[in-house]
Amino acid sequence: MGSAVGSIDDSAEARRSLATLYERHADDAIGLAYLLTGDRVLAEDLVQDAFVRITARFVHLRDPDAFGAYLRRSVVNLANSHFRRRRVERRHLQGLSGSEPTVEPDLAVGLTLRDAIFRLPVRQRTALVLRFYEDLPEREIAAVMRCRTGAVKQLVFRAMQTLRRDLGEGGER
Repeated sequence: MGSAVGSIDDSAEARRSLATLYERHADDAIGLAYLLTGDRVLAEDLVQDAFVRITARFVHLRDPDAFGAYLRRSVVNLANSHFRRRRVERRHLQGLSGSEPTVEPDLAVGLTLRDAIFRLPVRQRTALVLRFYEDLPEREIAAVMRCRTGAVKQLVFRAMQTLRRDLGEGGER
């Protein structure tokens, strides 16, 4: 009977520990997910999914201090999966209807920085958000995005060029 009480105590401690981690990291993770998706509800869902996935592996975390980095990577992966799934669904629906993709309105009309960022390709937006919102060095961004540091530099460079061009800030050289 002593072992059952011990496992209950361990379980309660794990729940308290997870609750503390959630309180410490959720707001930042939601902010990151929002900047990646542009949708507050989707951002909250992605963060909740990330926490659920991490909870399943919580006992296997070697370094509890790395939780934030692990959560960041999970949020980025889930956002990428969301966009991939959406692209596949859109192609399928276009195939069923036989219609061409709709043309986006002129970017120059009333474009704000927020709008311009959300119009970037997902990988460029992810690199930009991780670099300037999360303030991560290129090496860590490369680890999160599972690519080379040179690819991160190129993604950020292209995103900045596009933003300058779209916002009329002399990006053309």
